[in-house]
Amino acid sequence: MITATYTVPGLRMREHVEEVPLDWSDPRETIKVFAREVVDPARDGDDLPCLLFLQGGPGGKSPRPLDRSGWLGRALETYRVILLDQRGTGRSSRIDGRVMSALGPKEGADYLAHFRADSIVADAEHLRTTVFGGRRWSTLGQSYGGFLTLRYLSAAPEGLTACYVTGGLPALNPDAAEVYRRTYPRVAAKNAEFYRRYPHHAETVGRLADRLAEGDVLLPDGDVLTVRRLQSLGIDFGMKPGYERMHWLLEEAVPDAGGALPDTFLHQVLTRSSYADNPLFAALQESIYGSGPGATAWAAQRERARHPAFAEDARPLLFTGEMMYPWMFEEIRALRPFRAAVELLAERPAWPPLYDLDRLAANEVPVAAAVYFDDMYVDSGLQLDTASRMGNTKVWVTNEYEHDGVYDERVFTRLAGLVREMGGGISGE
Repeated sequence: MITATYTVPGLRMREHVEEVPLDWSDPRETIKVFAREVVDPARDGDDLPCLLFLQGGPGGKSPRPLDRSGWLGRALETYRVILLDQRGTGRSSRIDGRVMSALGPKEGADYLAHFRADSIVADAEHLRTTVFGGRRWSTLGQSYGGFLTLRYLSAAPEGLTACYVTGGLPALNPDAAEVYRRTYPRVAAKNAEFYRRYPHHAETVGRLADRLAEGDVLLPDGDVLTVRRLQSLGIDFGMKPGYERMHWLLEEAVPDAGGALPDTFLHQVLTRSSYADNPLFAALQESIYGSGPGATAWAAQRERARHPAFAEDARPLLFTGEMMYPWMFEEIRALRPFRAAVELLAERPAWPPLYDLDRLAANEVPVAAAVYFDDMYVDSGLQLDTASRMGNTKVWVTNEYEHDGVYDERVFTRLAGLVREMGGGISGE
């Protein structure tokens, strides 16, 4: 169903809404999935191939374009771009605290389990076959979008012409404990770089942590700003210009004579750490590694205990990264309604397998992947191991970009060239 057609300067857009099963094995209960079709207005009547953008996350809605900058402008030269709000996000039957508050713990956990990669790919394949005429399309998977790409190649490669992946080849044998074992040293290295650039902030952050340890600093929504919540802001160190954003934030983190922190600082911290816009990012962060037997069991929390340098009383205070901890679902207002369900997800002893290793090894769909050597979120070693076990895959390894390099149009241009070398891309659409 097309709900609207309109033009943002330089972009012609159509909005599509489809009903899909909550559980693809049982169609009785349905949810809505939203996708935005974007095309160059001058080419709206042309028979263009489609490029499906698979957003990072989990729990991230698709971009809301303001112009043709970055990869989008480059893609629109040859593609009709499809921006999918993954189920549970944006306008696709969004999940938030109000939804979770109406569900019991087990009911909530079972509900959330239907919002992983297998279901998202089933939604995408439904859109391809019913809304977009059944023609094969290409995909561009950013970060978690790479996880979705490999699920797509495992479940329905017949729907794909070519796949572009940026910073997101997952381990083929997902193991949350191994992921975080590799992650903490990389995050420590990012902290070292931050303090190398801004050495005076070692003292700034130490004083700030001492003040927060008193336990009476409140954020604008009433949550207590704890030291560990402050540390969680380090999630931004894997993006550009994350170090600079942290520098300018800390510049205003100076208590007055009575010990009160500036409102502007507290509002910024709330915005960056509330998860109000993307609670599924926190709720499903470790569940994306569930595949086959074995509970994720709060892997990030267990691994943190092995790294005393990340303790709240350590100095210099180290910031953490893309790790979710049990305390977040107690201390952060937008996440509290998820707490009981997420606890049960962490204990779940087995998950449906995500990837078909034999099918990936025999893959014939051209895959071009940008692997960011210093990526803080997705380990480059695991990415390269995955690429070595996949058919028809080329990798470009670079340390020129951080995890969000996709937003530089040169990255997509480079990957498109690799696909053309493999005989895929536009000429093969």
